[in-house]
Amino acid sequence: MEGRRIAAIAGALAVCVAGGALCAWLKTPLPWMIGPLAAMAIVQFGGGSLEAPPGGRQFGQVTIGVALGLYFTPAVAREVLANAPALLAAAAGVFLIGVATSGLFARLARTDPTTAFFSTAIGGAQEMVVLADRHAALADRVALAHSLRILVVVTSVPVAITLLGQAGTDDYRPVAAPFDPAGLALLGAAALAAAFGWKRTGLANPFMMGPLAFTVAITIADVQLSSIPSWLTNAAQLFLGCSLGSRFQQSFLREAPRFVAAVLATVAVMLALCTALALAIAWGFGVMPATILLACAPGGIAEMAITAKVLRVGVAFVTAAHVIRFAIVMLLTEPAYRLLEARMGSTRK
Repeated sequence: MEGRRIAAIAGALAVCVAGGALCAWLKTPLPWMIGPLAAMAIVQFGGGSLEAPPGGRQFGQVTIGVALGLYFTPAVAREVLANAPALLAAAAGVFLIGVATSGLFARLARTDPTTAFFSTAIGGAQEMVVLADRHAALADRVALAHSLRILVVVTSVPVAITLLGQAGTDDYRPVAAPFDPAGLALLGAAALAAAFGWKRTGLANPFMMGPLAFTVAITIADVQLSSIPSWLTNAAQLFLGCSLGSRFQQSFLREAPRFVAAVLATVAVMLALCTALALAIAWGFGVMPATILLACAPGGIAEMAITAKVLRVGVAFVTAAHVIRFAIVMLLTEPAYRLLEARMGSTRK
């Protein structure tokens, strides 16, 4: 590894640790994710050229997948299954909001409908970039749109829930296993094996979904190896924030200011619509408002689920909602695009 790259990675870690420490000192919600993400975004948009550590995002995803899976005790799993209608309503509703806002985004950004469609799909950011490239959309713009969406959601939703006094209102507890270094090492090795096993199947998001599925299975089976120490989940958040923040470049603001502004405006509309959906589901199904707000938030699985964990808000419910949404997005985005494409084709005739 050449010296310049080592310096870029070391600089990124220093910026992220400083950002996390500052937010922890300020007692902000989610300090070890928001701090590194915001600090990296500021430096990168300011002309910096930092680089996230190789494998850092995967480490963060594996750690968070395991930490979340430990919440799925048999009692919690039964409760999640009992709330299946609300979970499906949340996942399907947010998917439709993403589809519905694509037209608005296309007009605001003055971009083509294909780029707009994959830019506003809520979930599976990396997979949406692949689909965008497959359908001849502007893949770099789609990647930018998803990165900005996650930045806005991660920095606004936890703060809003905390300011509204909703943190800790639906407090699931993880399995009550003591911290055991040997057990943690075994758990980590098994989770990593599950990640690579998931990857071999060709399924999406292997480093999150493989460890999560494995840990949910052993927790439901009442196999207890170790708890996850807070310093490890903080490190996972830091690496996720670092990876997300490293995607931003000053050139985005210079070359595509209208596109960036359109993304921010559309995400604001998404947040408003997702909030309305969440309140309707809370009223209709009797779910705690803070829990369903996070379940409907237009962020990614890892970011929103770890938010639920840190804020102590319905962790298992939020995780399940985002996993279901991810599955819906993976299964239905391309068919929905084909319908849109056919409709556009018939309109032109």
